[in-house]
Amino acid sequence: MTHALEYNSERSYLIIPEYGRHLQKMVEEAVEIEDDKERNQVAKSIIAVMGNMQPHLRDVPDFQHKLWDQLFIISDFKLDVESPFPKPSREMLEERPEMLGYPQNFPKYRFYGNNINRMINEVKDWEEGPLKEGLVLTIANHMKKSYLNWNRDAVEDDVIFEHLRELSGGKINLKNADEDLSDASSLVRNKKKHSSKNNHPKKSNRKGGGGRKRY
Repeated sequence: MTHALEYNSERSYLIIPEYGRHLQKMVEEAVEIEDDKERNQVAKSIIAVMGNMQPHLRDVPDFQHKLWDQLFIISDFKLDVESPFPKPSREMLEERPEMLGYPQNFPKYRFYGNNINRMINEVKDWEEGPLKEGLVLTIANHMKKSYLNWNRDAVEDDVIFEHLRELSGGKINLKNADEDLSDASSLVRNKKKHSSKNNHPKKSNRKGGGGRKRY
């Protein structure tokens, strides 16, 4: 009996662990079948077993396609059977996807956020007029508020104007504007009120000492 023991070190590598060792052995035995007809029948039976192991995926589109691809992968692409779908290749499986470019939006002033940059890019090419002036001042005030949230110290309007000019590629310049931005205290006032309410301790409704019940 001791000679029939099988150790993990002697077993083949488990390619798709969720299907288990027994199913992989079934696939390995199917690869060794010489008769084409019998080998195809066994492959279809293995596909049925794989489908029963994942009943929650039966309604997923292309579920059968996925099962056949996994069957060829488990066989290490050695199984020669007729498949209703294109057979995958080892090169396709090992092919690395293209690296995604990480967007770098004005890394110098990340505290303004991406939405500010989108609004600046949208409004910078507008025709001059009251609508553009009003929106530019709104953007500048929002930039000032974002700056104050990031840096508690006061900020001069000229700093915001310079950042706005830089982010717009020089197309928006408020340095000579007649209207000033909102005061720093008014921009952060609402946040301070909200935080003070949340941090205010709740008053106890209990009367008397120690919260004892009175009968």
